[in-house]
Amino acid sequence: MEKRKIILDCDPGHDDAIAMLLAWGSPVIDLVAVTTVAGNQTIEKVTRNALAVARVGNMQGLTIAKGSRRPIIRPETENAPSIHGDSGMDGPRSPKPMHTLDPRSGVQVIIDTIMQNPPKTITLVPTGALTNIALAARVEPRIVERVKEVVLMGGGAHVGNWSACAEFNIKIDPEAAYCVFHEKWPVTMIGLDVTHKALATPAVMADIAALGTKPAKFVCDLIDFFGKMYRKEQGFDAPPVHDACAVAYVIDPTLFTTRRCPIEVELTGTATLGMTVCDFRKLDYPDCSTQVALDIDHGRFWALITDALKRIGQVEF
Repeated sequence: MEKRKIILDCDPGHDDAIAMLLAWGSPVIDLVAVTTVAGNQTIEKVTRNALAVARVGNMQGLTIAKGSRRPIIRPETENAPSIHGDSGMDGPRSPKPMHTLDPRSGVQVIIDTIMQNPPKTITLVPTGALTNIALAARVEPRIVERVKEVVLMGGGAHVGNWSACAEFNIKIDPEAAYCVFHEKWPVTMIGLDVTHKALATPAVMADIAALGTKPAKFVCDLIDFFGKMYRKEQGFDAPPVHDACAVAYVIDPTLFTTRRCPIEVELTGTATLGMTVCDFRKLDYPDCSTQVALDIDHGRFWALITDALKRIGQVEF
């Protein structure tokens, strides 16, 4: 089977780190580049974290590039230390990076990778603010028709987490999200309706710990810290591992129940800024280029992550 090529655009971040490891360890994914964007922490911190995760997974030959440090319009990026800590990835011991950053900007890496590969072979998987993706489409509009699809973690059809009705990744750069949802490429929104069901339960943790490898312990330490913060801040008994869901969709879309519908991003509401408004008034919109995920197969999802970690194996760091 030909592997599915993806660019993972992320802001590591505990769940972004797990998404990176899932993408690298999956036998059906070719992780061709990782680009970073400010979000869970500053651009310097999340980029350093991406490099550290690459070391954990022994991701040799992987292109990693630093992307946008602020939203496309708003003056500064909101960060999430209440969930991810001061480093953006508190909890595990973070190894010294071994990779060298690509000298290009993350936006340029996205453009170059898409333009240098055959049309409809690169899938964009953004798991942070959509700043880099929106800028890439504006700088080089030809990428839109060449991208296979955009599978993003963000938004929610019925729930928010950074406000009563807005999800973090969308709210911190709503204008970028608006741009991405309104381009002509296919977009799948993997939002909170699904990710709040992708919980790292004690049984899941036991399965990962049983692998006995350093990468597996790294993931357990990530989830342990993440779980404590989610329990304190939002009352979850087990933490939702949001970002890995977007990678899992590319691996096996049958894990998810989706519904095709128009999706708008609220840009001006005092209480609703960043809300993703899904129009469910019709049963189907056959000409619509956006769809939202509404359910996930929890067991099969975590089996993908455990299998990826098993394939990565023992790594010394």
